[in-house]
Amino acid sequence: MPINITTRTTVTDELAWQENALCAQTGPEFFFPAPGSSTREAKRLCGACEGRVACLQYALTHDERFGVWGGLSEKERQDLRRQSR
Repeated sequence: MPINITTRTTVTDELAWQENALCAQTGPEFFFPAPGSSTREAKRLCGACEGRVACLQYALTHDERFGVWGGLSEKERQDLRRQSR
């Protein structure tokens, strides 16, 4: 079965923002805190990250339900989805 290079390139391009993302330089505990824990540190890092907009778009497109993505928590992304309907 031949490899679909077009699809592979699209996925690579879609995730290109991750190469320079600040979250790649820290541990996942900031971005996937225990329930009830603060997301303040993750949001602070996201605010300084050049990939923040692409990260948020990825999370919204792929319905990421856990963690901080693009500077928004699960609830904030859920609220954003509701507002855009």
